Amino acid sequence: MIGVLADGPEAGLIEEFFELFKTPWGLYREGGGFDVVICSGDRRPDHPAKLVLIYGSEETDWDRLHGLRVRSRGVETMLPGPSGEIPVYERWSTFEGTGVSLLTDPRSSEALAFELPAPSGRVVRLGFDLFREIRHLLTEGQPVCHAATPTVEMHIDLLRRLIVGSGIRLVEIPPVPAGYNFIACLTHDVDHAEVRRHKWDRALAGFLYRATFGSLLDFCVGRRSLGDLGRNWAAVVKLPFVFLGVAKDFWLPFERYLEIEKGLVSTFFFTPRKGEAGLNSKGEAVAMRAARYDLADLVPELARLTAVGDEIGLHGIDAWRDAVKGREERERIAQLSGQKEMGVRMHWLYFDQNAPARLEEAGLSYDSTSGYNETVGYRVGTTQVFKPLGLKRLLELPMHVMDTALFYPCYRNLSRQEAWPVVEDLVRKAEHFGGVLTVNWHDRSVVPERLWGGFYIDLLADLKQNRAWFATAADTVSWFRMRRAALIEGLSFENETLTVKAQLKPKDHLPGLTIRVHNPASGADFLHKPGGLAQFVDAPLCEHTKIAVAA
Repeated sequence: MIGVLADGPEAGLIEEFFELFKTPWGLYREGGGFDVVICSGDRRPDHPAKLVLIYGSEETDWDRLHGLRVRSRGVETMLPGPSGEIPVYERWSTFEGTGVSLLTDPRSSEALAFELPAPSGRVVRLGFDLFREIRHLLTEGQPVCHAATPTVEMHIDLLRRLIVGSGIRLVEIPPVPAGYNFIACLTHDVDHAEVRRHKWDRALAGFLYRATFGSLLDFCVGRRSLGDLGRNWAAVVKLPFVFLGVAKDFWLPFERYLEIEKGLVSTFFFTPRKGEAGLNSKGEAVAMRAARYDLADLVPELARLTAVGDEIGLHGIDAWRDAVKGREERERIAQLSGQKEMGVRMHWLYFDQNAPARLEEAGLSYDSTSGYNETVGYRVGTTQVFKPLGLKRLLELPMHVMDTALFYPCYRNLSRQEAWPVVEDLVRKAEHFGGVLTVNWHDRSVVPERLWGGFYIDLLADLKQNRAWFATAADTVSWFRMRRAALIEGLSFENETLTVKAQLKPKDHLPGLTIRVHNPASGADFLHKPGGLAQFVDAPLCEHTKIAVAA
C-alpha cells in the first residue's frame, strides 16, 4: 500500500491522482504498514518503508542532512522516462551526492532521479513535484509541442516501475475494460446538418471553392483521387436542385454515419438553437459560429439515431460561460431528444478554467471539450476520464482526434497518407496505456466536399482490430464512474495465490473491471526497459478474486 506524506497539495488533487493510478493508498500515518511512501514537501516518514520516494525541486533540511547538493534548473524540461521523454512543466532540479543516478539530465549530465544509500529499503529523490505536475496538466494542459505525449500516464508508468523495480508487488485496477484493450469513443459535432440552409454565406462559398478549384488542385498534387474529384464536382452541379427541394441534401449525413458505423455506437452533439453565436472570451459574438439549422427540424433524425443506441449530446454555445444559459441549452436538447442525462462539448471548443464548474451547475453529466483545435493528441496529458479539481460530479472526457485538426489547411493540413501514422500513434498509445481514445468526426466530413469518410472507415477497422470497446460518450463516462467507485478493501497472499477483496457496483450493460497484479522485479535496467511491464497478471475483478501469481 502507498502512503502519501505531503505538505503542499490539497487532498482533492491527491485523491484525483489515485483515481487515475487506481491502486490502494492512504495518507501517511505512523504504523500504517505502508510498503511505499511518497513524500512531497519537507516531511519524512517516521519509520522505514521498502521504498521512499521524495519528490520536489526545492532544497530541504533532509537534503542538507544527507549531503545532497540540489541545483535549481528553472522551469520546464524533458525527463528521460522509460516510455519516452516526459515533459516537466513546473520547477525542477538536479542532484549531486553519494548515491546512484537513476535518470540523468542530458544537458548537465546530473541526476534528475537519485537513489541514496539507506540502511533498509530504498530512498529515491526526484527533482520535480509529482502533484504540481498533475495539477498543471489537469488545469492548464499542455502546449501543442507536447500534444502527442500522454504525460499523466507516463508519470504513472514511472512511479509504477519504481515500485515494482524495488521488489514490491503492486495491485491496481487499470483503465482497461475487461475483455478489451481500451475504449473507442466515436463522437460527431453537428455544425451544419443541411447545405440548403447556407445560401450565400461563408460556409457555402468555402464549399464551392474547395469542391471545384480546391479539389482540382488536390487531385493534381496527389491529395485526392479522381473519384473524389468527380463526386465533388457532381455535388456542385446538384446544388441548385437541392435548393429547389427536388434533390436530396448531401450535407444531411446521418444515413451515411449509420451505414459506416453499423453495429457500433456513437455520440452526436447538436447545437440547441438556430442563429445563436454566443460570446467568446472577449465578450464578442462571432456571427459565423451560429448554426443555420434548427434542431426542431431534425427530430426524425434524432429518433433514428437513438433507435440504434446512439447518444444525443449538447454542442454548447454559451454554457461554458453562463450556467443559466447552459441549463437552458441542456433543457432544449432534452426536450427534443427525450434524453435527460446529458453531456456537452462546446462549439469551437470555447473553454476556460471556470467552465467545468459552470457546466456542473447547469446540470450536465460530463464535458468533452478538452482537446486541441489545431492538432491532435493529449490536451490534458491523459487517456483517462477525470474529475476537474473542486467539482462534485461532472467528469471530463478528453478529446484526442479531430478530423479538421488533421486535414484543414489552417491547422496540420495533412494528406491522408501523412495523417495515418499520426493517428496510428495515438491508437498504439491507447492500446499501451489503456483508457479511451475519443474521436470527433464532424457531420460534413463524410460527404462532399471533405470526403474524409474513407479515412474514418480505415480508423474504425484499426480500432476493431486492436480490440477496442466502442462506447458512447455517456457509457464511457459511466464505465469510469464504475471504476472510480470500486475499492480494494483487502489483499492476502498464500500458496502463490493472491486474494483480492473488493467493493464494486457492476453495471449490466458495461464491461467489467480488471484487477492487475505486477509481480516484484529488480535489476538496474528495469526502470529503463522499453515498452510495457510484462510481469503482470490480469483477471476480471469481483468481490472476491483469486489470482495465481509467482511467489
